Amino acid sequence: MLLERDDSQLLLVDYQAKLLPVLHEGALALANARRLAQLARLFKVPVWLTEENPGGLGATVADLQAVVAQAQQAAGGKTFPKMSFNAVADGLGEWLRPPAKAQQPQGGNARSLPKHLQKKPEAVPERGTLVIAGCETHVCLLQTALALLEEEFDVWVVTDACASRTERNRDAAFDRLAGAGAELVTTEMVAFEWLRTAEHPAFKDTLRIVKETLA
Repeated sequence: MLLERDDSQLLLVDYQAKLLPVLHEGALALANARRLAQLARLFKVPVWLTEENPGGLGATVADLQAVVAQAQQAAGGKTFPKMSFNAVADGLGEWLRPPAKAQQPQGGNARSLPKHLQKKPEAVPERGTLVIAGCETHVCLLQTALALLEEEFDVWVVTDACASRTERNRDAAFDRLAGAGAELVTTEMVAFEWLRTAEHPAFKDTLRIVKETLA
């Protein structure tokens, strides 16, 4: 099973100024989050950004915030401030899932059926795949991703764009997420699965983003 770019949304969790400096491999996670946002802009994938207690932990790191703003302008998405570690508990799921659409009557007879036999509108996400990365992996990202799985989204966790204060906490979160049904991937996996072919018009731009290195 491969990622489908037309079914994907990107969710970046809590890359905040006061949090990142104390995280294990935080700089690497931030660099890869930036690459993911660039890829999302390139492939017109909506980007959602969360900020945990922004009054206390500060806003998203400015460099990432700028790239995300460009991606959101191109493909949609918003920044979601929260106080709960699980962003879904504060209402993120309602942002990610579009409103219910009324079922179209089949054969012109559906409306003539008794109300208890008519199908009710269902909230079916237009983009049901969440590509997610963030900080801290074992707290906010873990709790949000597990809740998204319960909401029946397909969840793909980008491991090299995630960070925790310790490596053990980060890796324990990956184990739990995989056991719960999340797919574990890397930034380059996302890039080339969204791309699929060297004949895609975005091939050269994708390679440029993939080859970016830390200063």
